Amino acid sequence: MARVTPWSLVLVVLCMTSWGSLVNGAAAAAGNNEGLGASFIFGDSLPDAGNNNYLQTLSKANIPPNGIDFKASGGQPTGRFTNGRTIGDIVGEELGVPDYAVPYLAPNSTGKANIIWLGLDIQIDYFNNTRQQLDKLLGPSKAKDYISKRSIFSITIGSNDFLNNYLLPLLSTGTRISENPDAFIDDMINHFRNQLTRLYQLDARKFVIGNVGPIGCIPYQKTINQLNENQCVDLANKLAVQYNRQLKNLLTELNGKLQGAIFIHANVYDLVMELITNYSKYGFTTASRACCGNGGQFAGIIPCGPTSSLCEDREKHVFWDPYHPSEAANLIIARQLVYGSTKYISPINLQQLRNL
Repeated sequence: MARVTPWSLVLVVLCMTSWGSLVNGAAAAAGNNEGLGASFIFGDSLPDAGNNNYLQTLSKANIPPNGIDFKASGGQPTGRFTNGRTIGDIVGEELGVPDYAVPYLAPNSTGKANIIWLGLDIQIDYFNNTRQQLDKLLGPSKAKDYISKRSIFSITIGSNDFLNNYLLPLLSTGTRISENPDAFIDDMINHFRNQLTRLYQLDARKFVIGNVGPIGCIPYQKTINQLNENQCVDLANKLAVQYNRQLKNLLTELNGKLQGAIFIHANVYDLVMELITNYSKYGFTTASRACCGNGGQFAGIIPCGPTSSLCEDREKHVFWDPYHPSEAANLIIARQLVYGSTKYISPINLQQLRNL
């Protein structure tokens, strides 16, 4: 069996959501040294604002009851993998962004977002194209200032490398025989180092890097492994913890090595684990069962769709579907990232990063 390498199966989303509008904001920047720049978001399905609507993929959130609590759409599905707002939506609100992200693939997205579901290397290629467009729009000097001083680069990857690669039964056996966890994670980190350095060379300076969450505790993993309510898949979480340890070391390394850059570490693992472990403290009644889904004890096998079972108390569930948090959980996570202490976001939070 061919060796499956990190990043080969990862579904990565690049959202370039302008605070306001990229084109209008960049044009204004030509004569104004104040204000916000753009937010460049690299990630998986968690921050997707609806690009899955326009892709040939089985991973879809453009069907009800997804979006049932999303006020901006009147409760209609938009392609967000949750019942309401994503973490990115809420972070944007808290930082003063006037509009929600519009998917690049949508007909009305011009100037607001770029997105394609490919590997991160290709995502950076697309950012490079945008970077060149800004040079033409503003001139090289002002474009560099716009990117380096007033734009934030948010990157959360890694979960799919484990869930859809190393831990996927149909693909992972050969990989685990040919490559132990240490080597697999080393490959991930080394590749990520090169990718972050490449973004730095394209004038990115403000970075927010999320670690891998407790993937062994999502309803899907609990269901397929037939665990009880208080159990998580040990191997999945151990892999996440091992990767996260090396990721934190990488960010420390880059903070010391890449002059003028700041790499913020978002401790998503501990933050989500806190919600799962102490869910009742935050007003939830369950951190095991998906609100929307079908299959098994925790409705964790079949993704959310029109024929899924649907809970009535959506604000009481940590998980919306077998993989993704509910809006209620997203709200807690997002506010910790924007305003929280170094326990979850370090060395500074997103509000402080924006104001640098």
